[in-house]
Amino acid sequence: MKLARRMDYLHTSVFTDLRHDKEEMEKNSQTKVLDFSLGSPDIPPASAVIETLSTQAQDAANYRYAVNPLPELVQTIQEWYQTRYGVRLDADEICLLQGSQEALVNLPLLYCNPGDGYLIPDPYYPAYLDAPSMAEADILFMPLKEENDYLIDLDAITEQERKKAKIMLVNYPNNPTGACAPDWFVEKLIRFAKANDILVVYDSAYSELVFNGQKPKSFLSYAGAKEVGVELNSFSKSYGMAGARLGILAGCPEVIEAYRKLKSNMDYGVFLPVQYAGITALKTGSNVVEQTRQTYEARRRLIASEFGKAGWDLHMPDGTMFVWARIPDQWENSFDFARDLLHETGILVTPGTAFGPQGKKYVRLALVVSSYTIRAAAKRLMDSRFFLQLNQ
Repeated sequence: MKLARRMDYLHTSVFTDLRHDKEEMEKNSQTKVLDFSLGSPDIPPASAVIETLSTQAQDAANYRYAVNPLPELVQTIQEWYQTRYGVRLDADEICLLQGSQEALVNLPLLYCNPGDGYLIPDPYYPAYLDAPSMAEADILFMPLKEENDYLIDLDAITEQERKKAKIMLVNYPNNPTGACAPDWFVEKLIRFAKANDILVVYDSAYSELVFNGQKPKSFLSYAGAKEVGVELNSFSKSYGMAGARLGILAGCPEVIEAYRKLKSNMDYGVFLPVQYAGITALKTGSNVVEQTRQTYEARRRLIASEFGKAGWDLHMPDGTMFVWARIPDQWENSFDFARDLLHETGILVTPGTAFGPQGKKYVRLALVVSSYTIRAAAKRLMDSRFFLQLNQ
């Protein structure tokens, strides 16, 4: 049987390939690989969240369809947005998700016909590319460059691209670069979207993971945002609920209504025990969020210091759980660099090319490892003189 054409757009995840490389390395060299590749949070949920999930999972009544979200969860989300971001949300401006990636994959189906334009940043989270491709939309890249602090250059989007585009996907704090968006940029983005009749899908999965004393912000807190876009938020990164899939789509009520219609034909809602756990997370998890932020910020400082001593100068991110690291000029591309780094030191990183053409000279390191692992990796870099020998 011949697969549908849309399957041609999907490829094996880079993380599957990296896991294979890791297993081969450990098998052939008997060296334990220090893995900085996959951004799977290693900080567990608060004990109260785990207890709620466990208790509710033992209630047989919670195994029915959850077509409609728990009213208490919707109310808690409203209160959280109001308290945390100063954003007032009506119930018709909220839709529950089985993780924010659900909407990333499905939103192009709402607005994109084959050949319509879909603007995505480059570098990008892989789902940003796969989802519009499956909808047979034309991908329009928005380069994120170091010299522009990894902000989208809205003025560089051509008139032809503006007319063609139906959706633009924006992600700050940004994966993989770690950049954060200043107020002036978001305000300009809203004006741009309104002037060009383009829907903004603002991925705020890392909204709580900002450093240097920055205050977390919501796209929806800016004037006019609800008129032009929707925001995605996630319980995975801030509350440690990556495996218990729960996310939020919020903003423009017309988009929410259309998405609910699509969703009603695809699933029966979020497992009720997970919804109850989400309520507990939002009501009691402020200390956990702050501890999580402090942990990543401390790891960020540690890796910059320790790797710097070993000859790898890293640009410290303003947010997220990632470091976007430039590779030495001696390597033509990040794939070759990552392979050599693995073979010579047993350290695994993600090649920047996995996130798009702009990643050719970068790799991504995920800060989802312990301080011990960071120090152990720095020692390997020092002992191998992997970077130090380049300067001799």
